[in-house]
Amino acid sequence: MKTSRFVNGLMVGAVLLGACAAPAAPAAVEPAAPTAAPVAVAEGKKMEIFSWWTNGGEADGLNEMFKIFTAKNPDTEIINATVAGGAGTNAKTVLKTRLQGGQPPDTWQVHAGKELTQYVDAGQMEPLTDFFKEQGFDKNMPQLLLDQITYNGEIYSVPVNIHRSNVLWYNIKVFGDNNIVPPTTFDEFFAVADKLKAAGIIPLAVGGADKFEAPHLFESVLLGVYGQDDYVKLVGGDAALWADARLDTSINTMARMLSYSNDDRSSIGWSSGADMLLEGKAAMMIMGDWAHGYMMSKGAAAGTDYGYAPAPGNGGVFMWLSDSFGLAVGAPHPEEAKAWLAVAGSRAGQDAFNPKKGSIPARTDADQSLYDVYLKYSIKSFGADKLAPSIVHGAGAPEPFMALYGNALNVFSSDLDGDVLKSSLVEAT
Repeated sequence: MKTSRFVNGLMVGAVLLGACAAPAAPAAVEPAAPTAAPVAVAEGKKMEIFSWWTNGGEADGLNEMFKIFTAKNPDTEIINATVAGGAGTNAKTVLKTRLQGGQPPDTWQVHAGKELTQYVDAGQMEPLTDFFKEQGFDKNMPQLLLDQITYNGEIYSVPVNIHRSNVLWYNIKVFGDNNIVPPTTFDEFFAVADKLKAAGIIPLAVGGADKFEAPHLFESVLLGVYGQDDYVKLVGGDAALWADARLDTSINTMARMLSYSNDDRSSIGWSSGADMLLEGKAAMMIMGDWAHGYMMSKGAAAGTDYGYAPAPGNGGVFMWLSDSFGLAVGAPHPEEAKAWLAVAGSRAGQDAFNPKKGSIPARTDADQSLYDVYLKYSIKSFGADKLAPSIVHGAGAPEPFMALYGNALNVFSSDLDGDVLKSSLVEAT
């Protein structure tokens, strides 16, 4: 009997919530300069935070939390070690090198779920159970989310948000001018795409430069073809489901969707795809709601300039991921890092961060009046919809599978060889 390399994924019927794991490993990128000039402080009072939040709304949201941290800790210098690259594709490579070299940042961005546990297993993260309870975070976050940051009886990170990954974004004017509505099924999607293509508009904006975009698109296709129940089993490593006929349907659907996308998809990132949508060069994009934060940072507004709906076939299902921060084993400034975690998990911190980031709060006591029309919709959907963990963004699948899955989809995005993709995915499980 073949041994599965796919450790049991997140069982969403009992799971919680809600860009993101690194399918491929591009060349390391040097950390960016601090977002804001550091405050002059006494020698030794520093806190290094490592993330990949450099784009639009994500950087804006991070800076809002920095303001709160600095107000509470004016004598501590923030070292903002950001590494550009959507879904952390570059950042995780840099982080791995630093951790292996014994030079950890004080705290780093990590996704709740399977991604988190790999760092714990490697002995690289300190338990935070006592700190978490002292801050009262356990009383203001759902138990099901707590389960995703708890491993072997200890809590290891502080969630700051919940993202939805399976969103269809569309240009409202383009849709109105062409008398079309958001497609709810794949058949409707292709009918809409044909109409848009005939009008000289790129139906679907797809990126590829950050190496997570095609794998991201495909997980929403898998969810649409398999349905929520079997998708959860699929993510859980059910080898029989990876080998059944619906995988062929999913691959063929993905290939057809890519045929309606931009020819330069391998050379542009997801944010450039969002720019295409805002400019009316493309009509649709399937991306997580960090795209909402990015488009807001460009001066656009949800419900006015761009609309939103579940990806085709994804109605009634919220595909989730959650960003969090942990404390490094051997952190140079552990107390300063804990001061950061206190802000990240606080109501004030999350209410400052998430409206800019385009995500919803991990806390249950957030001030919903601060959240816009899309985020109110997302909060409601999270509470009402079935839940499904993202493969690509660290929630439901362990890193070895994510890497194989991501590499296979990135190759497929270029050569469209469905037989090779199928064999790669079946072998990965």
